[in-house]
Amino acid sequence: MTIFTEPISSIIWNLKYRYKKNGRFVDQTIEHTWQRVAQAVASAEAANQQAEWSAKFYRILENFNYLPGGRILAGAGTAHHVTLFNCFVMNIEEDSLAGIFNGLQEGALTLQQGGGVGYDFSMLRPKGDMAKKIGIPASGPVSFMRIWDTTCAVLLSTGARRGAMMAVLRCDHPDILDFIEAKEDTRELRHFNVSVMVSDEFMSAVKKNEDWPLIFPFDDGQKDQHDIIYRKWNGSVEPVACRVYRYVKARDLWEKIIRAAYNYAEPGVLFGDTINRMNNLAYREYIHATNPCGEIPLPPYGACNLGAINLTQFVIAPFTQNAKLNWTELEEVVALATRFQDNIIDISRYPLIKQREQALGTRRIGLGMTGLADVFVMLGIRYGSHESSQLARKIMKKIAEITWHTSIELAREKGAFTFYTTDYLQGEFVKTLDDNIKKQLAQHGVRNSHHNAIAPTGTISLFANNISNGIEPIFKAEYDRHIRTSDDEIQTFLVQDYAHKKWQQEEHPADMPPAWVDTDMLTPEEHLAVQSAVQPFIDNAISKTINIPKDFPFESLSDVYTKAHELGLKGCTIFRPNPITGSVLQVKECDVTEVGNCCPE
Repeated sequence: MTIFTEPISSIIWNLKYRYKKNGRFVDQTIEHTWQRVAQAVASAEAANQQAEWSAKFYRILENFNYLPGGRILAGAGTAHHVTLFNCFVMNIEEDSLAGIFNGLQEGALTLQQGGGVGYDFSMLRPKGDMAKKIGIPASGPVSFMRIWDTTCAVLLSTGARRGAMMAVLRCDHPDILDFIEAKEDTRELRHFNVSVMVSDEFMSAVKKNEDWPLIFPFDDGQKDQHDIIYRKWNGSVEPVACRVYRYVKARDLWEKIIRAAYNYAEPGVLFGDTINRMNNLAYREYIHATNPCGEIPLPPYGACNLGAINLTQFVIAPFTQNAKLNWTELEEVVALATRFQDNIIDISRYPLIKQREQALGTRRIGLGMTGLADVFVMLGIRYGSHESSQLARKIMKKIAEITWHTSIELAREKGAFTFYTTDYLQGEFVKTLDDNIKKQLAQHGVRNSHHNAIAPTGTISLFANNISNGIEPIFKAEYDRHIRTSDDEIQTFLVQDYAHKKWQQEEHPADMPPAWVDTDMLTPEEHLAVQSAVQPFIDNAISKTINIPKDFPFESLSDVYTKAHELGLKGCTIFRPNPITGSVLQVKECDVTEVGNCCPE
């Protein structure tokens, strides 16, 4: 059996996931890679059971049934001093030079070991405000983001694996306009994704066209000098007194956010109140930031532990009237993948002690799916249709249920996560679970605080013979893909979508499968339909890009973002071909040696 049906897939394995020691390959075949990873993950089990679990883990890795995060594939079972977590949210503890550079140092150490980082820069006082200790004007959050960006670039120049970064700023920070416009310059902040944290109060102000205050916490002794508004801020448990710097029209600010996304694809939008309202650990943490692609909202020092079920491997009789999913096999793989990801927490290295404490305290995992759009085509269902939304909902509900049941069983066997209390049972998301799961939770607790996420799976999906990415629609039937090799040379590969290739291999005519849909053929509403169908079963979040054509009317884009908020999504990202970032439908260089690690890869 040929495991790699796309030449580019074996190249990715060779460059990214194949273990090399002292200049020589240890993994001679992809089977050796799967064996290495399975044995390493099974080492978290009791000594007399490790061989049994290693065989089970190998079975789900084999033939790409389950795709763990790229850091796991590359690092598990090796001598490399790296983390197996793809990303972390970091912290700027205080608005001082010491606080800023301590946060930078922690980020650099994390990037060095292969972890991406996300930061809330709202802690930093606005540009022009007087620094409280030395009495000179502050330079503002965006200026310090440039230092992080330079640090990432320097690490790249030393040969370190590229770490993607996320910068978040509150929608009421006085420097929000500078933040929104920061990436308009193609030379600025190239190693960052940027997102605005939007509140329900702001969305209400947009709807009513009200004035919106831009604020920042008071220094001691200033409270009598200005208007005061009390709001929660990074690092505060209760709302704190904030000075109003000025007012802007909420609708004008909203339009600027959307205009920037329309013109150069950033910033994204995070719906902060939805994130915190639905956080399973709302009783003990308040979230201000996410990992670099937004699928894992995290407290400071929280970590992403990601993996995806490859749905294409569970389709029976594709392209026929009898096409269906093998639900029994799917359930078995989900259960094993849940245990696999829980074990990662115990065998991983951590760049910082605080990261280890958070990971062990919460045992967050993010098990998702990939290949969904290919499955739609193989089953004869059009992406974005009512039928596709219903099937996506059914699949994600099943994955989530099995993940929760497995996590409860793991709690019975190994113990609940350390930060678990009975307050967990009152969480808004937990209340939506089936009664049987809630009953079991009350009796036994649960091993993992969070369970499911939909991450961008770009590289690992390409590695698995170019299946469609996450829950995204199919990009194209065929396209050129550039890869920079370890010798700094560019190789170009003609890659073919998995479902399209399978259609042709089964001696179908040259035309497209009947249910074929790619990114050119969808409306934003169809994107939202699929995303909103799975959101009720995701206790982390979803990374999803709504692709819109170049001629899409700007006036209609506000409706897309507003609809995303109304549907209960935790974030919204759009991409429109533009002169600054180029077109997603044009050939773009994919540097496999330096792909950002904000997702499973």
